Amino acid sequence: MAESIFWLCLLLPFYAWLGYPLLLTLVGPLFARHRPGPLPRQQVSVVVAAHNEERHIEDKLRNLLAQNCPAADLQIIVASDGSSDRTVALARSFDDPRIHVLDLPRQGKNSVLNAAVEHCSGDILVFTDADVHWLDGTLSALLAPFADPAVGASVGNMVIPVAGKGLSLGESLYRHYEAWLRRVENRTGCTVSADGALQAVRREYYQPIPPRVNDDFYINTCAPVAGKRVVYVDQAKVLDIGVDEAHRQFSRRQRVTVGGLISLAARRELLNPLRHGLYAIALISHKLIRRLAPVLLLPLLLANFFLLDEHVFYRLTLVAQLLCYAIAVAGLLDVRHRLPKPFRLAAFVLVTLAGMSVGLWQFLRGHSYNQWNPDQTR
Repeated sequence: MAESIFWLCLLLPFYAWLGYPLLLTLVGPLFARHRPGPLPRQQVSVVVAAHNEERHIEDKLRNLLAQNCPAADLQIIVASDGSSDRTVALARSFDDPRIHVLDLPRQGKNSVLNAAVEHCSGDILVFTDADVHWLDGTLSALLAPFADPAVGASVGNMVIPVAGKGLSLGESLYRHYEAWLRRVENRTGCTVSADGALQAVRREYYQPIPPRVNDDFYINTCAPVAGKRVVYVDQAKVLDIGVDEAHRQFSRRQRVTVGGLISLAARRELLNPLRHGLYAIALISHKLIRRLAPVLLLPLLLANFFLLDEHVFYRLTLVAQLLCYAIAVAGLLDVRHRLPKPFRLAAFVLVTLAGMSVGLWQFLRGHSYNQWNPDQTR
């Protein structure tokens, strides 16, 4: 029994994090590449949900207005979610007819996004955050796949160009891992992940976002529900700043896990491989098994103790596990960042897995996060 538990708890996380993307890498060349033609001129609405973003809103609007996209007639909707600072006043100070500002009462990001979409005139909706920067050409790259009528949504590539001295080093590498995974998913037509900082969907497929779900995931799955593809655009880049503090990394992963599992429950129809084929398998692998995998690490360690006398292999795996945990704990305790980078990477992994485990427990207890505060993720 201990041996069965050991191998199950070892192989499932291995599959979720490495086996699944490697499998897609192998089968990717079997799928035809999609090469859309030129994009006809589009009415495009960019939605920026903001709560107390006076530090970023002016730079964000300048960043959006500077995007050179000849194929887009641009509308920008700034939707303030009960901001108590100068966010609304600063956004309204722009003398540009393309910018529309909604001063809404505090109600949560999902409700604010739904309200903003009601004011959108565009055929394509683009969603972004106030505190991230788009590189030049990002809007054009994000919209290009919509020349193919089979495409219902597109997502961009979030990168952390300069990692800090703490856990953001691991976060930066994680972004690179996610970009690789999205590239291989995209090749097989099963992109299942998106960042709210940069994603687009055809207006006709947008569905109002329910409470408690992760807005980026729910918006991204509107297209597959309608039988349309989601395209990952590696060239559409948005710059973010990593989070060095362990407690913020932990709370972020905790919230994302709770919202992600609630989102999967809301979109459970997409988990049926008989109806949605490879997309359903990708969704199960990327979004479900990966979120369940961290809770297997404790029974993996306990089973390893029971197997010590069985074979030298199990003694080596136990030493490896304990060594990894020791390195991670040392990385967490190294507040002056004097230890080598692998210690910080291990600390990031440990905090991430712990946050996911607690998030799963909160989901099972019916907990959810209804309010949205961007400062919590910075």
